[in-house]
Amino acid sequence: MWKWLHPYAKTEETYALCGRLYPWLLWPAIVLSVVGTLWGLAFAPTDYQQGDSFRIIYIHVPGAMLSMGVYAGMAILGFIGLVWQIRTCYMAIAALAPVGAVMTFIALFTGAVWGKPMWGTWWVWDARLTSELILLFLYLGVIALYGAFDDKIQAGKAVAVMSLVGVINLPIIHYSVYWWNTLHQGATISKFDNPSISSDMLWPLLLNILGFGLLIGALACRRLQNEILTREMRRPWVQTLLLGEGAK
Repeated sequence: MWKWLHPYAKTEETYALCGRLYPWLLWPAIVLSVVGTLWGLAFAPTDYQQGDSFRIIYIHVPGAMLSMGVYAGMAILGFIGLVWQIRTCYMAIAALAPVGAVMTFIALFTGAVWGKPMWGTWWVWDARLTSELILLFLYLGVIALYGAFDDKIQAGKAVAVMSLVGVINLPIIHYSVYWWNTLHQGATISKFDNPSISSDMLWPLLLNILGFGLLIGALACRRLQNEILTREMRRPWVQTLLLGEGAK
């Protein structure tokens, strides 16, 4: 594993990798998200119980799933950064946190919009909703903690530890509908052997999940590049890069 990670301990290599990946992530993300959203909103059949209000699932579910996925990625990066002392992992956590916070906000907002016609209220202190709100606070905490340190190496270590500690919230979010009596519905697409959703509704949802995931990857690559340039501004390779960009 170290042999694979070692080249990307160098910020220059990580910057170049992000630049190569960015277009390959961005354009498929746009295509998949547009197709999945239009398919789900305009062409998927109406739900027999919820009517057309169910269509918000095509934004809500990708946002909710990926809000947890991004945080899990931050925890993995935090572990790698602390064990192998790779500071680019700390930069990646800083790059991912705002993206994950936006995904979590989307999940909470669309969940409230969906909950109003279904439950008769915008918000309840339901186990799933409350633990998802805690996830948003964890993201905001990581962002604030990273910005509170002038020494970004120490800041990176601090947010790595916070990411690892906060990861305990993820299984609580996922299993809350089974552990407690909640208003939130149970699993639908995660039951791969027998998903509780028609295939006509499932395929556009899967497209959106993949599209949103690729979009997160593209945004993370661009944000990580910006973080690297900010942190490495005085390094010769950055000066050369900026001079080359300025000459174009």
